[in-house]
Amino acid sequence: MRLLKLTRIIHSASLVAALIALAVAWPAAAQTSIKFSLDGRLEGLAATFFLPQDRGYFKSEGLDVTVDEATTALEPITRVASGAYEMALADINTLIRYRDQHPTSSLKAVFMLYNKPPFAIVARRSRGITEPKQLEGKKLGTPPVGVTFEWPLFAKLNNVDAAKVTIETIGFPVRAPMLAAGQIDAALGYSFRLYVDLKDRGVPVDDIVLMPMADYGLKLYGNTIIINPKFAAEKPEAVKGFLRAFLQGLKEIVHRPAEAVDSIMRRDDTVKRDVELERLRMAIRDNIVTPEVRANGFGAVDFARLAESIDQIGLVYTFKAKPKAEDIFDASFLPPAAERKVH
Repeated sequence: MRLLKLTRIIHSASLVAALIALAVAWPAAAQTSIKFSLDGRLEGLAATFFLPQDRGYFKSEGLDVTVDEATTALEPITRVASGAYEMALADINTLIRYRDQHPTSSLKAVFMLYNKPPFAIVARRSRGITEPKQLEGKKLGTPPVGVTFEWPLFAKLNNVDAAKVTIETIGFPVRAPMLAAGQIDAALGYSFRLYVDLKDRGVPVDDIVLMPMADYGLKLYGNTIIINPKFAAEKPEAVKGFLRAFLQGLKEIVHRPAEAVDSIMRRDDTVKRDVELERLRMAIRDNIVTPEVRANGFGAVDFARLAESIDQIGLVYTFKAKPKAEDIFDASFLPPAAERKVH
């Protein structure tokens, strides 16, 4: 009898131990892995993805998220299209053209981050440029022809004779150095990258002319989170969980950007904290928390505006089959509107 009782105790203890081991192993087993591609280098704006990672918001949604840098605007799109990455931050206008050039692709945007696009012409007042028309007869640094369409559209909308502008094809890393050195008169790039980089290189603020393209006729949206369609179909709850965690972090970053930059410093101690903080604050003010976002909340798009932007792209790009706005943006993964409000 005593032996039977002892056997039962041992059996119960083994069962409890097994249950504890299962409970410990379960969170790791339940984690869904997501490889996420940034749209460029490690900088202040990357905090929007690293902060929710550092604070465990992704993990609490059952997600194991890794975030990687990119070298070109197209790279995050091709990474997600190939299935090598599940999600990415990418320019929605580049996505629109990519899908037109790859008709079998069903990549979609699911969360609009840059409600106002950061495309800008950044020029030097000392080089005689204060308005678009004065770019004629000057040297403009741009990405390789075919990669960008923003310049032809900007020129068309502002009556600039593009034939009178000398285009210097240059890579992203050398735009600010060449502009600071006077090797070019102006450059095309993201406002918060070029403007802040020029300041950091000692160019006087009153010599920097910033022309945000959205203030000169462009109706376009900017960078958005995109998803791999196969992953979205197989794990829709993972996509929703990612966006919930991202939104939670984004709200905190908007209110406390200085804390968010610490997420960048932990990964690269060579970056300048004050520079990346200024970059982040500039993007929040000019591109993320816009009047449209204050009215409609984070993440969503106005489909009428998106349709208008597709029409505008068509002014300088010949579509094989022009898409509808609903073909490009899928709002079904967004958190409820009440959670997306700007407070």
